Formats: sequence, structure tokens, C-alpha cells
Amino acid sequence: MREYLKHYIDGHWVDPITPSFLELENPATEEVSGRIVLGSGADVDLAVAAARRAFPAWSATSREHRLDILAAILSEYEKRSGDLARATTDEMGAPAALASGFQIGLGHGHLTTAIEVLKTFPFEEQRGETLITRIPIGVCGLITPWNWPMNQVAVKVFPALATGCTVVLKPSELSSFSAAILAEILEAAGVPAGVFNLVFGDGPDVGAAMAAHPDIDMISFTGSTRAGVEIARTAAATVKRVTQELGGKSASIILDDADLAQNVASGVHGMMGNSGQTCSAPSRMLVPAARLEEAISIARDAAAEVTVGDPNGNFTIGPVVSKAQFDKIQTLIRQGEAEGATVVAGGSGRPDGLEKGYYVRPTVFADVTMDMAIAREEIFGPVLTMLSYSDLDHAIAIANESDYGLAGYVSGKDPAQTREVARRIKAGWVVINGAFDFNAPFGGVGRSGNGREWGEFGFHEYVEVKAILGHAPA
Repeated sequence: MREYLKHYIDGHWVDPITPSFLELENPATEEVSGRIVLGSGADVDLAVAAARRAFPAWSATSREHRLDILAAILSEYEKRSGDLARATTDEMGAPAALASGFQIGLGHGHLTTAIEVLKTFPFEEQRGETLITRIPIGVCGLITPWNWPMNQVAVKVFPALATGCTVVLKPSELSSFSAAILAEILEAAGVPAGVFNLVFGDGPDVGAAMAAHPDIDMISFTGSTRAGVEIARTAAATVKRVTQELGGKSASIILDDADLAQNVASGVHGMMGNSGQTCSAPSRMLVPAARLEEAISIARDAAAEVTVGDPNGNFTIGPVVSKAQFDKIQTLIRQGEAEGATVVAGGSGRPDGLEKGYYVRPTVFADVTMDMAIAREEIFGPVLTMLSYSDLDHAIAIANESDYGLAGYVSGKDPAQTREVARRIKAGWVVINGAFDFNAPFGGVGRSGNGREWGEFGFHEYVEVKAILGHAPA
């Protein structure tokens, strides 16, 4: 059983001010898998004070010094990648192949990308007689979720450190195992005391204390829209910068000239990956009305290929993260059934033979309309909704009929048409024919948040722009 009963503050593992602990459950077995400490506002005060003390020296370090530190972190990350993968499987149920592959690989990719961006990032830029400087914003409070633990920690921590900021990290209490190992990685890499601090805990106690703290200069939050609203309200009193990557209900438009068999099947598999627990998942599949029946048949077959079971076994997906998540998903599946959507595959209840563990049947709904809850609410489980459209304008109207605007997907053979559709989708991140780029800015519009992460655009969230007028070139 894993135990992490101390916070990492000012270069040391320290006891909590007020001892309080939480037993964590393995979602595959419903048995206790470990115990973590739960922090408080007093622990946040200690961590913020350490980060504040470390900031002047760290922010004054050279680009070259920070590159050396990031290179050392990369070396340690690679040494511990197996440990990180096993922790990810234990804490949130990711299948071993996914955990050791894309889960940990995303963190690695963001770290190597941060190193490359730092080599040439324009901290100073002369414009006439004005010098534009980009200076580290200060102490950053980073609050991350459980669904892609290393991805969402890496995409915040590494740009913050690279730009000269100091950090207080609060991971989700459900994904604390991997965060603790990351703290060990940074310690082994020689990150100076106070530059990186880790406080375990929940949102109402630790997250709220960070958002309100007058000595935290910015908050970067990834999680639910509901929690994001509360963080923004709390942070407003101290006028700190708040960036947020929140929920999504992303549309995937399959155009009439697309290879239907390939794109419907890949859309089903893309939705089911990570047990559907991905904010940018293509959860609404839009297909031409004239080809709907064919698409339904393909989707049914593709869903049957998604196997569910022990994350340490040879299965496509494991459980969802918790009983609360399982119950929410089941409620929405039953609501979809009650509202008249057609169950193409799956449905409510556990898969056959799995009576223990928070396993959800890979579910596909057809005959879905935008007035149904399953078309509007983020389910955050392996549930795909299929909608039909009459023409291109209708498809785009359906895609944009959402409070969210995180991602969008377009599949088709005509480059001009796919580009036109991508431009018209209201979202911060739109993918044409499965493209991927670590340097592409990631973030949403509307109730999906604000700000951007990934690549150079992620660096800009951690700097203030300062103009020095009359600073003529020498």
C-alpha cells in the first residue's frame, strides 16, 4: 500500500500542520490502495512563503541554468517512468499499456517541448526605442485533475519553472501518487529548495486557500467548470491572474467525402480511450443524415471491439476513477435512455462479469437531439452520442450549439472543405484528420475556460509583459 503522509515544502518532506489523512481506493478493486495527507490553509501558507523566498534567486537565473535543470529533470523522469506509470494505474485505473504509453509519454513530451521552447523564448524584444521584456509573474498556484495526471502537471510545472517562476502544486487527491513521484524527480534533479512545492489536499481546503492567497500571483486550474467558477470568484479579491482549462462537449464532424468506416471506428475508439475521461474527447459524432444507418452499424461493431477489465490485464479500457464518477455516468446513461435516444451499444450497468470495480459499458447512443442531456452535458465516461446533419451549415450549427468550446474535430478528404469547417467551429483547439502537435496552443472558449497551454503559448501565461520606454539600442 502506498503512503504519502508529508507535503514537499522548501526542499523537504514535512509533516502537516494539522494531521489529517485520506484513504484512497483502487477503482479496479474498490479496495484501499494507499493513504495520503490532507493539507490545510496553514500548509499552503508554508508552501507559499517558501516559494516567495525562492523567487528572487530563481527568477534571476540564466536561461542556460534553467535549461540545465530541465535537462536533469528529463533524465530523472526517464529513470522513473515505470514508477510513474504504475502509480497512474493504481490511482485512476488507466490500463498499464496506456499508463506507460500516452499517459507518461505526454508528460515527457511537454518536458522536451518546454526545453526546446526555452532555448529561443523571447524574454526581451527591442521595438524602436522601447524594450519589451517578459518577466516571470511570480509565485504560481497550480491545481490539476486526476484524469491525465502527468500531462496536466507537466503542462503547468515545466513552463512555470522554465520562465523563472516558483510553484505550489496541488494535484487532485485522487492522483496524488504520481505527483509525489514527480516531486521526488524534481528533488533528485537538483531543483532548488522552495522553487517547487507540493501540498496534498482537496479543493475546498487547499485549492480555495491557494486561490485566495495574497502572495500567489497566478492560478492555473484544470478541472470542472463548476470548480473553475468558484476558483475565479475566490481569486478575484486579490486580482491575480487566473487561467483555466475546463469542461468540454466536443463535436466531431465527419464530412460526406470521408472514409466512413475508418472515421466512425476511430471516433468510437477515440471517445472510449482513457474510459472517456478526457475533457477534449470527441463526445458528439456528427454524420451526414443520408449515411446515418451505415454509421450506426460501424459504431456498433467498433464499440464491440472495446474490451473492459483489469487495468493490469490485456483490455482496452479499465474502470472510471471513483464511485462518484461511476454514479454520475450511470445517471446520464439512464437519462439518455429515458429521453428516447437509441442505445446502439452498451447502456447502463456494469459490463457482464464485472461485479466489482467502477467499470462502465462502452456506450453509443444514436437518434440524439441537442435538447437531450447526453448531448449537452459533459458525461466524462465512455459514452458517445451520434447526431445527424442535413448539410454543412447544419453540421456547424450543431457543433456550435454548446456552452463549451474546448475542442473540435473534422474528417474529410477535401482539404479546402475541412479547413473551412475547422475555421467555423467555435473552439480553441480543432483537429483536422487526426493531426497532433505538442506546440499547438491548447485551451478553450466559453465555459471551457480561458488562457492557453502547450508549447510557446503556455510560456506566455507565466510571464508579465513590461515595456521600458526610452530604452534605445546601444
